[in-house]
Amino acid sequence: MEEDRLETSCQLLVIGGSAGSLDVLFKLLPRLKAGLTFPIVVILHRRNSVESFLAELLASKTVLPTREVDDKDPVVPGNIYLAPADYHLLIEKNRTFSLDYSEKVNFSRPSIDVTFESASEIYGKALVALILSGANEDGTQGMLCIQKRGGRTIAQKPESAQMPFMPQNAISRGAVNYILDIEQMSTFINELT
Repeated sequence: MEEDRLETSCQLLVIGGSAGSLDVLFKLLPRLKAGLTFPIVVILHRRNSVESFLAELLASKTVLPTREVDDKDPVVPGNIYLAPADYHLLIEKNRTFSLDYSEKVNFSRPSIDVTFESASEIYGKALVALILSGANEDGTQGMLCIQKRGGRTIAQKPESAQMPFMPQNAISRGAVNYILDIEQMSTFINELT
């Protein structure tokens, strides 16, 4: 029994979002407790020049160390990492980050699907993914990959999303294990430790 619990414990939480998701993060991050035993990776669709201080802004909302990823950074538990604008974010077998400038996926770079799929290859059933507000289908394919490898997937309740298409698409495609509002998300995440 204890062995089963260890095998399904969270080793990485990935969060993807687009239009309307920043507001959700501003409400979610302050509710996360210090000392989480897993890292959190945030992938947001954003323009390169406009939001250069986004990592600092997110850091001001949480007690967890928060910063934008650099190529080859190690993935360290208890930290929040933000995918840099205009790069796909991958996770390598040695659990370091890799930045990629290949073509856009779902009209986006960073692509949520790219990071979710990469993380699922490394973390398997120890991966948890959360999809937030957004207006395209990025993230759904990645969530299906995560489910296929035994990971758990969560979507923001579409009725609470500024742009419900992204979470609704994942739900409609059967890519979601849990549908939660912001308060339920924070409880779920805090209990993953």
